[in-house]
Amino acid sequence: MSAREFHNKLNKSLRRITNAGRSKIVPLFIALIILALSGSFAYKESAYSYDQKNFLWKVQSRSATVYLLGSIHFLKEDIYPLHKTIENAYESSNNLVVEANINELGKLDLKMLTERAFYKSEDHLEKHVSPETYRLVKKETGTLGIPVELIRMQKPWFLALSLQAMELTRLGYDPQYGVDYYFLKKAQGKKRILELESLDEQLGLLSGFSDNEQEQLLLYTLKTLNSMGGQVEALVRAWISGDSLAMESILADAVIRDASIAPIFGKLFDERNLRMTSKIDGYLNSNGSYFVIVGAGHLVGKRGIIELIKSKGYVVEQL
Repeated sequence: MSAREFHNKLNKSLRRITNAGRSKIVPLFIALIILALSGSFAYKESAYSYDQKNFLWKVQSRSATVYLLGSIHFLKEDIYPLHKTIENAYESSNNLVVEANINELGKLDLKMLTERAFYKSEDHLEKHVSPETYRLVKKETGTLGIPVELIRMQKPWFLALSLQAMELTRLGYDPQYGVDYYFLKKAQGKKRILELESLDEQLGLLSGFSDNEQEQLLLYTLKTLNSMGGQVEALVRAWISGDSLAMESILADAVIRDASIAPIFGKLFDERNLRMTSKIDGYLNSNGSYFVIVGAGHLVGKRGIIELIKSKGYVVEQL
């Protein structure tokens, strides 16, 4: 089977499972950044503060206002309508800021995506992971009814997120109901849309992991796939209640339970938080109002964006 034939077959398989089509494949993977590394989302009653607020913060400078909204990238339709406080913050802002503008998918080089996500020629997955990992991959994907020929040419990072996308969709979650997608659609042609990063940067980060890091991400996915339903439910509950303590606890559990993903966690969260905070600080030193949407996990914790903004001397208020 040629690479082109394989790519077409995989797309058809994903289309049947996710009902998304090729144009949705890239945002599926980008959207999973938070969920892929959020550890055990097991519900923790003691972690919740019951201070019923939104996952929304307001920061003001002398010349600008920034709203910071945490996003969950996969949700269900019944999450809407959103709270009026969130909608009012969006309406009062001149600019919408997202991690990456998925409306710009048409500009992404699909050939480049294929090269970053699939092995070439006779190169295959089993040459880049341990025999134990490959046996687990075959076992789990076989249970899901995925032919081995559809996994052998996928790089571990791509396979890991593919499996999560399939499972989330099976559970009824959809990126089209994600918070960022909702506001991007709403802002089209009405507000200026800015990016904290770009699709290419995010794709480069994922595909730039070493073989070992990619294998750890894949193993983590395989170990948590069966518990994803409860995991995502707890994440959504924390988001709805505006409970940053619960969200922080959820993320911390990932490293506590599996220290091997700590380096990946650092690249996906800590390093990006610093870069995104720098851009947000730039908005606060300009004029206007900005409605900024980032994955909810980026806002919480000592290395999260909220604390980084506070360290620059700004007063941050949760709404």
